Amino acid sequence: MSGAMVRVRLEPSSVEMDVARGAALLTALGQHGFEFPCGGTGLCGGCSVRVLGGELATTQADREVFTAAELAAGWRLACQARVEEPLTLECRQWRMDVLADDARLASAGRRGLGIAIDLGTTTIAAQLIDLAVGSVLRVETELNPQAAFGADVMSRIKAARAGDDLTSVVRGALRRMVANLVAGHADQIVEVVLVGNTVMHHLFAGLDVEPLAHVPFETPHAEAQRFTAGELSWPLAETCAIRFERCLGSFVGSDILAGIVAVGMHRAEDLMALVDLGTNGEIAIGNRAGIVCASAAAGPAFEAGAIRMGMRATTGAVWRVENANGQMRASVIGNVEPMGICGSGLVDAVAAGLQSGAILASGRIADGSKHFPVAGDVILSQADIRELQLAKGAIASGFKLLLRRIGATADGLKSIYLAGAFGNYVQMESALRIGLLDARGDILHAAGNTALRGAKMMLLADAEPAMPKIEHVSLAADPGFQDEFAACMSFPVDFSR
Repeated sequence: MSGAMVRVRLEPSSVEMDVARGAALLTALGQHGFEFPCGGTGLCGGCSVRVLGGELATTQADREVFTAAELAAGWRLACQARVEEPLTLECRQWRMDVLADDARLASAGRRGLGIAIDLGTTTIAAQLIDLAVGSVLRVETELNPQAAFGADVMSRIKAARAGDDLTSVVRGALRRMVANLVAGHADQIVEVVLVGNTVMHHLFAGLDVEPLAHVPFETPHAEAQRFTAGELSWPLAETCAIRFERCLGSFVGSDILAGIVAVGMHRAEDLMALVDLGTNGEIAIGNRAGIVCASAAAGPAFEAGAIRMGMRATTGAVWRVENANGQMRASVIGNVEPMGICGSGLVDAVAAGLQSGAILASGRIADGSKHFPVAGDVILSQADIRELQLAKGAIASGFKLLLRRIGATADGLKSIYLAGAFGNYVQMESALRIGLLDARGDILHAAGNTALRGAKMMLLADAEPAMPKIEHVSLAADPGFQDEFAACMSFPVDFSR
């Protein structure tokens, strides 16, 4: 019906807008800071968007700018498009960097090529590896197209249970990525290793996610899943071995198994910890004598979800905040006017507020205004600070309970590795200031994409690494969890680390 409004969602900024059916997409995007370098003439390709959900008709200008493969993958020129139905669009100029460690790794000297894939909830990273020497030959990264069904794993579980096909969507995306990686080398690919959290594991494999929808969140299908190229319709030889590595339990997936391998926890004599901060925080603590692991329902605050002006780490996001002589000083990705705040900026801003006294240890904004200014029009509300408290409380309490489980303290840890994009960009001082981890600052290390690095290490090995006993701990079942969680909600009063 002409004049009706339809919803358009933009990724990776997570911006949503209502647009009149039949209206030019150019006008709608322009109001949200999207740039049209050639003035919307369709000549430069600078306004490229990829259709993740819904459809945009292909125009002649699209055919002149994009290859046939890009058109098939959903790329269109925003300046030439009109909105006729609800859409989810990936905006290339707002596309965030995906961590994809390309360092050469030790190899067992196997012949041929392999592919390592980190299938994340938000992003996907895949690399073509020379198995003989351990070097990265090609890299492909994309946003996970399942984002059209929700940003977090519980939304995707709900969508899958309602009958939506999230399996074909992600297999198709990976088919395109694999095709780009192996162009001219398909017959040389001998093995593909995938890692990801438990929900990604199940959705890729086409397994029932119903057991992950309710207490006790345990699945009977945690083992490694194996496939042939024909089953996945991937352009690889039928002799190529494809496996999605095993999960460790509940919401602790093979991404943490790979992370354990990446940081060498399974071989270490000293006690160490790996903490992957996200909507589903995952923690592993141990050494070669044994490892305990758990998932902590941190919520989306570390990725700036559920934050009033939250956005992912992309153009326009406040990503760093410092308190300089009592004044807030913010850095914005792209050096543009601030549009919102990402996870690292959120932690920085609250840490700066605690330092200045503008935010109290209870989490209350000291002047009672309910709003804490960050930069330009970007503010934090009292509810935003509470969201961060819930997230850090879940991680901090889970960390303490796992240490208690093995009879250790943080002082007994040799190293703590923070994995993933948030861990890579957050200032360690800020993380400690808000009480994310009760530990010494000198043992905290940004570890990057440990999931992808560990997947490569498993791919390059002659056999799966020998692992000590890994015990999965259900934090919710621990009788001390609620009390510990409540105690970890407040911010530290005295900060001297």
